[in-house]
Amino acid sequence: MRIAHVITRMIIGGAQENTLLCCRDLMRHYGDDVLLITGPSPGPEGSLMSAVEEAGVPFQVLSDLRRAISPWHDARAYQQLKRSLRGFAPEVVHTHSAKGGVLGRFAAHALGVPAIVHTVHGAPFHEYQNPIVRAGYRWCERQAARRCHALVSVADAMTERMVAGQVAPREKFCTVYSGMEVEPFLNAENQRAAMRDQLAYRAEDVVFSKVARLAPLKGHDDFVAAAQCVHAQLPSARFLLVGDGSLRHQIEHQIHAAGLQRCVQLVGLVPPEQIPAYLAASDVVVHTSLREGLARVLPQAMLAGRPVISYDIDGAREVVIAEQTGLLVPPRQVVQLANAMMRLGTSAAERDAWGANGRARCMDRFRCETMTQRLRELYQRLLRFPTHIDL
Repeated sequence: MRIAHVITRMIIGGAQENTLLCCRDLMRHYGDDVLLITGPSPGPEGSLMSAVEEAGVPFQVLSDLRRAISPWHDARAYQQLKRSLRGFAPEVVHTHSAKGGVLGRFAAHALGVPAIVHTVHGAPFHEYQNPIVRAGYRWCERQAARRCHALVSVADAMTERMVAGQVAPREKFCTVYSGMEVEPFLNAENQRAAMRDQLAYRAEDVVFSKVARLAPLKGHDDFVAAAQCVHAQLPSARFLLVGDGSLRHQIEHQIHAAGLQRCVQLVGLVPPEQIPAYLAASDVVVHTSLREGLARVLPQAMLAGRPVISYDIDGAREVVIAEQTGLLVPPRQVVQLANAMMRLGTSAAERDAWGANGRARCMDRFRCETMTQRLRELYQRLLRFPTHIDL
């Protein structure tokens, strides 16, 4: 097949890693001709473009394909996308992210591409937006959905949200969990001792980690507030923040104001291949994002044998099974979050048992090969039985 993937930017993030692995495996395991089309990827989150080059995935960077809304750049990006797609002549166009997803689907539809697919990594409209902005995003998604043949959700929760938002009928959706290379996480325990030494943790320290961009709606303020409560009751508790972003200075100020600078480490941006080692150094992984399709760190933590405490949002409950693989907490309930952290922080038996359960649950479900196989089967079905798009 000739398959073009379109995504707004290739920063270090779940949607981007998902897209890169899919492109790589389509080439490696199926011999497909693949083109990755993206925009510039600057910023404190870090870029995956070196990994794209290392994987040998052909790519084009469109200068005007940018995350921020700009009528001038967006109009130019649309024309750039049409030129790129016309030159590549794909049988399948698979889009990702809000901007790349809307412009990519419109461009592919205008060119009559036989199969157009979009993955919903996270709904672009949510309750934390201005109502007018939210309505605008819903309208854009509804128009773009009419210009594609299938919508892929990374969690059933994303289908529910999009159907409730009247973006498209339920039968247009299917769920394909976001894939990853699972072996580094399955073998992460081998790196535990070395990483804990590097981070200066003692054997008796109980380490709670959070892996996420330091960005709005990621819930770092709640994590730090809960850490203050936990440390007052459990002096051996330590807290590890992995990631960087626009809110770094604000979070550092909160840590100092809470007097936690000696027990909270903020290691900043780390290469994706080092994430397994940081998870191995942890005892409990905490996820306090307020919106997320299905955060990759949840299955990653479980593959590394770590229990998870997560806010009960979007797709979290599809992998975090309460009292079996971790604990779910209502969003923004810091006291309940601290209580959950205290429970696992003082129960090594539950940590070990729930970590083992999570590993067994995620081992095959989140393999990148499984994801790519299911997506390619979807492409084949669409090409064999094209779906009429009714505008």
